[in-house]
Amino acid sequence: MTKAAPIRELVLGILIDVAENNEYSHQVINNTLKKYQYLEKQDRAFLTRLSEGTIERLLHLDYVLDQFSKVKVGKMKPVIRNILRMGVYQILFMDSVPVSAACNEAVKLAEKKGFYNLKGFVNGILRNISRNKDNIKYPDETKEPVKYLSVLYSTPGWIINNWLNDYDYEAVKKMLRDSMREREVSIRCNLTKTEPLKLKEILLDNGITVTDSPYLPYAYRISGINYMNDIPAFEQGFFQIQDESSMFVAEVAGIEKGNTIIDVCAAPGGKSLHAADKLQSTGIIMARDLTEYKVSLIEDNIHRLAYSNVKAEIVDALAYDKDSLEKADIVFADLPCSGLGVFGKKADIKYKMTPEKQKDLVKLQRDILDIVWQYVKKGGILIYSTCTVNKDENINNVKWFMDKYNFSLESIDEYLPESLRCNTTKEGYLQFLPGIHDTDGFFLAKLRKDK
Repeated sequence: MTKAAPIRELVLGILIDVAENNEYSHQVINNTLKKYQYLEKQDRAFLTRLSEGTIERLLHLDYVLDQFSKVKVGKMKPVIRNILRMGVYQILFMDSVPVSAACNEAVKLAEKKGFYNLKGFVNGILRNISRNKDNIKYPDETKEPVKYLSVLYSTPGWIINNWLNDYDYEAVKKMLRDSMREREVSIRCNLTKTEPLKLKEILLDNGITVTDSPYLPYAYRISGINYMNDIPAFEQGFFQIQDESSMFVAEVAGIEKGNTIIDVCAAPGGKSLHAADKLQSTGIIMARDLTEYKVSLIEDNIHRLAYSNVKAEIVDALAYDKDSLEKADIVFADLPCSGLGVFGKKADIKYKMTPEKQKDLVKLQRDILDIVWQYVKKGGILIYSTCTVNKDENINNVKWFMDKYNFSLESIDEYLPESLRCNTTKEGYLQFLPGIHDTDGFFLAKLRKDK
């Protein structure tokens, strides 16, 4: 058996788990890589690229398959449709894979999975697509702009319509295009353990590509990583994985030594740990989340980064905690959201989300805010944030909140580099947009409680 076949078989298993069984792609891929740690670096890279790419382009691939198959994708057997999806992805988007290999390995995989009678079906479709890949008919952008964007960037039409209500066409196109690019990993230097330049030197010595953040002196973007836990500097707690956009939560909060901070939905702990860095071993941060598993993620990071002023707690943000009444100088409310600002990293989010779920999330966000504002001291700060770009979950929630409670937006300009300052930051909020700010899609607002 060739080495290529088992890797593709692993990818098929990932696709079945994600596309058919509704599991989360990043969890399934990470678990597979963990289970098969012995794989060579190039095999790990191939597995990751093929599985992530196929999931990311699912609607595009199905659109193409439906043009070349009499049996529509939705009517195919799950194993066959996912073998075909990964075959088409290799043909259209992986120039390093010969067409013959993509076709032959797909046929072998179909046979191995017990579909001997469908070998010809699989082979015929893939060969036909490979011969005609430059003549595939796509929707006309002028006549059907939403359908065009939906197919080309494999994003459900309702999301695109939603975004077009909030942003202009070119901005939406940039956001969608950005979701398809290969991404570096953003990291924050743990200033209690090392200095940014020293960390950069250590990473470069380990053969890792390091790029300076355009926004923050203690942040970098890294690539050329095989397995994060293999990096000594990560295991030693010299840095934390965190997108630059979310670093601005602690950045704009105006943290002072000795502050008490409550992070109501903290897992895996990035914002709490960043705040701990700024407190310089003073004060206390209560990093809370709903489940034992989520709190264990926070505890793992506290231990690795060796912060002494962060306490991880299992607390339901929807349950009022009388002991926290007006206890916090600062509350971080980074709340559950649609996640549509990060589907460039977690592609299946865009397929799992629905308009109904999004409305339910707006209600959940407001229900949590109805509770946690009470933890802020008079004159204290609440930072509201999400990893989405939907205005109903973002600025519209802020307006609702200010109408209901005695909080006011406060300018965040003094904490931002010139390149991020704009009319909204002067007011007190900032919407990061993928493809425009070169970060995740992320929203934050700074609200001060009246004295």
